[in-house]
Amino acid sequence: MTALDVRLPIGTDRLVLRAHRMDDLDDLARFHGDPEVVRFVPWPVRDRAATEETLRVKLTQAELVAHGQWLVLAVEVRDTGRVVGEVLLKWASEGQGEIGFAFARDAQGQGYAAEAAGAIVRLAFADLGLRRLTAVVVDGNDASVRLLGRLGFRQEARHVDAVHFKGAWTTQLVFAQLADEWRGRA
Repeated sequence: MTALDVRLPIGTDRLVLRAHRMDDLDDLARFHGDPEVVRFVPWPVRDRAATEETLRVKLTQAELVAHGQWLVLAVEVRDTGRVVGEVLLKWASEGQGEIGFAFARDAQGQGYAAEAAGAIVRLAFADLGLRRLTAVVVDGNDASVRLLGRLGFRQEARHVDAVHFKGAWTTQLVFAQLADEWRGRA
């Protein structure tokens, strides 16, 4: 197993995907502490201190050297310098990855998630040579389901009451895309 060569930052038309910095704290605290944003993600609502503690971990998550590792990148709006979200890529196993994303409520509906997640998909397939990507979504997270569809993911599974999530048994939806499918769309 050889480390995957992730070259940062990653630029898009409006965004810069980059390693986190300590000065991201104010922007992260804004959406990590928003119950509407964290409703469908695996972390709890965080106060500023908990967000700072988590940010210190994120500072170490800017490379992929072993299976099971997550690459966690800040999504910065190029024109303002504000961090409006995060995108994630897990190196699940040989040739396989998983993506995730979370965005501030006031940044939703502007195409930022599609632009950033699309860049992560391109990174995974074109730059890192992964063969398959998955995404796991909590049932009811319709915005993420629509976004994954726009990115070319298809639903492969529906696991009913498969995970105890935020105090209740929850259904998970599993989406996937192969590199060949992505290339066919590109």
